[in-house]
Amino acid sequence: MVYRMLDKEGIYLSASSALNVVAAVKMAEQMGKRKRIVTMLCNSASKYQSRLFSKSWLESKNLYSSIPERLKKYAILA
Repeated sequence: MVYRMLDKEGIYLSASSALNVVAAVKMAEQMGKRKRIVTMLCNSASKYQSRLFSKSWLESKNLYSSIPERLKKYAILA
């Protein structure tokens, strides 16, 4: 969701804020139309960029392969 939000919305989220988005989307799907969901996106990815956007770090944790091909362009740090 971190990469998807950056790609689609231009929002540079931390992993915890991205999880809030995932939970909000799931709740919205369950609640149906004409309901409101509020969530807090407390921080950006700037503190975590050396990990979240590092291809080598993601590969070392076996996470890189789970990123969709079209979003791998964001894992640009060495």
